[in-house]
Amino acid sequence: MFRTALRNVFAHKARLLMTVLAVMLGVAFVSGTLVFTNTISSALEKSSSKGFDHVDVALTPGSTKAEGDKVGKEVKLTDATLEKARSAPGAASAYGVVSGYAAVAGQDGKLVGNGFSTKGGNYSGSNDPRYPFKTGAAPHGAHQVALDSQTAQRAGYKVGDQVRMSIDGPVLTPTVTGIFTTDDGNVAAGGSLALFDTATAQQLFHKPGAYDEIDVKAAAGTGQDQLKAALDKALGDDAVHTETGRQLADDQAESISSSMSSMKTMLLVFAGIALFVGIFIIANTFTMLVAQRTKELALLRAVGASRRQVTRSVLLEAFVVGAVAAVTGLAVGIGIGAGMRALMNGTGAIIPEGPLVVSPGTVVSALVVGVLITMLAAWLPGRRAAKIPPVAAMNAVHAAATTKSLIVRNTLGSLVSGVGIAAVLAATAMEGSAGQLPMGLGAALLVIGVFILTPLLSRPLIAAAAPLLRAFGISGKLARLNSVRNPRRTAATASALMIGLTLITGLTVIAGSVQGAINKMAADSLKADYVVSMANGNALSPDVVKTLDATDGVTATSGLTNSPSRIDGTTEYLTGVNGKTVDKLVELPMDSGKFTVGGTSVVVDDKTADDHGWKAGSTFTTTYEDGKKQRLTVAGVYQGNEMVTGVLLGSTTLNPHIDGTASDMQVMLKTSGGTSDATKDKLTKALGDNPAIQVQDKQDISNQIAQVFTLMLNMLYGLLAMAVIVAVLGVINTLAMSVFERQQELGMLRAIGIDRKGIKRMVRLESLVISLFGGVLGIGLGVFFGWAAGRLIGNSMSTYELILPWGRMGVFLVLAGAVGILAALWPARRAARLNMLAAIKSE
Repeated sequence: MFRTALRNVFAHKARLLMTVLAVMLGVAFVSGTLVFTNTISSALEKSSSKGFDHVDVALTPGSTKAEGDKVGKEVKLTDATLEKARSAPGAASAYGVVSGYAAVAGQDGKLVGNGFSTKGGNYSGSNDPRYPFKTGAAPHGAHQVALDSQTAQRAGYKVGDQVRMSIDGPVLTPTVTGIFTTDDGNVAAGGSLALFDTATAQQLFHKPGAYDEIDVKAAAGTGQDQLKAALDKALGDDAVHTETGRQLADDQAESISSSMSSMKTMLLVFAGIALFVGIFIIANTFTMLVAQRTKELALLRAVGASRRQVTRSVLLEAFVVGAVAAVTGLAVGIGIGAGMRALMNGTGAIIPEGPLVVSPGTVVSALVVGVLITMLAAWLPGRRAAKIPPVAAMNAVHAAATTKSLIVRNTLGSLVSGVGIAAVLAATAMEGSAGQLPMGLGAALLVIGVFILTPLLSRPLIAAAAPLLRAFGISGKLARLNSVRNPRRTAATASALMIGLTLITGLTVIAGSVQGAINKMAADSLKADYVVSMANGNALSPDVVKTLDATDGVTATSGLTNSPSRIDGTTEYLTGVNGKTVDKLVELPMDSGKFTVGGTSVVVDDKTADDHGWKAGSTFTTTYEDGKKQRLTVAGVYQGNEMVTGVLLGSTTLNPHIDGTASDMQVMLKTSGGTSDATKDKLTKALGDNPAIQVQDKQDISNQIAQVFTLMLNMLYGLLAMAVIVAVLGVINTLAMSVFERQQELGMLRAIGIDRKGIKRMVRLESLVISLFGGVLGIGLGVFFGWAAGRLIGNSMSTYELILPWGRMGVFLVLAGAVGILAALWPARRAARLNMLAAIKSE
């Protein structure tokens, strides 16, 4: 039986090729994901660990506990803390670390790096061992800066050049005094680092006399744990945290692993989808092979082979196919991993140098996945083959499905689909994350149920295409009849395409509807012409709103300042606004009371009011972050949204209670001329053409949101493309094997007068019908899932409305048809080239 199984594999090489390709693509996706994520994790971990070479123990500020009316505050690390660390037993040296956001503009005026990757810090003294200089010297004073070598190279700066940069708004133009090298993982990953002297850094980052961290180096012969114990004793402050350099490196490695785990999980999910689609191809291929070899299998049974031996011979064939596909897929996956790394570097997301990591776990995973998937998919066809009685198999090449089996299948499919629909509908009535799990389970059950019912659904849906197929004469009629001749085969082929289109359509519906909801929210809640903010979401300098107020044509401004407070024993964030102008800048529907902000009058959103039992006229006591208390009155309750929420009070009331400098997260403004390119240019120039500041109108905000969703959808389309490619292979495989088993029939059709063009047209139309059938099912399910997920989202987003992207759905259906036509090219050509006499004589 072993030799027979191997002989069958070699005898059907061509017919098994598509199966090998389908499994290979899935395995390549899995192994490529593992190689890529392991390589990136290893490179980042090694790069970040170098950053802790000069740190044996790090001191970081903790916070006092928020309890009762007391607001939790961050403890400051001061020069006194630094001196204590330096004089602790076993300490050789200690450095105070100051860090923050520092946007560096290139020679072209554009930001170097993106968002949070643009960092600033301090150079301690005149010889900081953390940052050895390639050229130049340490910065001194407010008008000098040092840049890391990668940033200097990318931006084209050298010692002596003036660099345009920004910390929190105003443009700075310090002179570059030095260019240094660093092991900072952020820089290695494509970020930038600008260094000032300690006093300047503290002033720029609004931390006068304070440090974000103190790094201590141990003296010779002193271990990290020993130094940590000495520092804990010397400081004697529970609010100052101490960690060893080793622990920091381990924590950083764990953080990198955790962040890469999310990417790995997402990629593996899509790899799993491709493999799931591949199961249909494998099962279909082995079902057709078994059907074509029923006489051979019957003869084996007649000469003494048991049912188990027949099943094992089919599984052995699957094992060989899976092993070949797994080894090939692993090799291709290693190439994909290397290619993905090069692609990321090419898009500007610089990855630290490091070797390609192919772990034993990756190799084992690829082999196990390839072999197991193939054998599991082939088990049912093998079991069916063993159950066919020898005499029945000798008399019929194709064993038709019994009425009982069809009734059982349709009943099971109806039950599973019903349970899935019920679970999805029940989930739509749940709040927040509580409905996610039931909806996911319901969606999986519904997809499985529809797959089981696909043979039943194929007849009426394909019959609906009959009027169109009549236009192609006898070829169209034969194509329709061939499509429903074997409903199970048609179902398995169409289902592979259905799954990919279900996911693509569902994601498109959800993304489009959420984008529309956010656009509507921005349009409904904002009266302001422009919103000014930092590109990375940090706070703006107080100078920004002063500059805008002084700009010609600006009629009203209001900043949004956030500050924590304690109310009724819980932490609530207060938002300070300009009480005289805010009603001209936001549109907030009032549930009760009036929109009055100023003095002790505040307005609160409906959710916060419900949580505290407030209504218009209620009073409450708040404890500000400076510890002072004040009695405030609720003037009105407004309908909150994702743009504006919480307790709004006058900035003149809030700002005196903020520790340090009160900074706005955003500034809203109104202009006399409304929105225009000229007005936007005027505002941008007034702010010094600052690359770190965004000046956006409503359309810009909508475009920014649309860009995020478009990027996300394109990425998901790319990942799902693998599943669609596997589905195309399935259509090609099914048609090719169908042509092989219908050789005699095709020969007869040629003999009675159908020419080669007619045969080609028949095969292409059959493929087109099957693909469109899968496309209709996929788009229908995708719309249903998009609607259901939207109901769940709508529970927490009041402006959410279902938006059906008719244009894109039409494109998806056209692409499904194109897939069918392209997949039929080779099988149709092969069918047309058959020798009619040889085909008629074939069995």
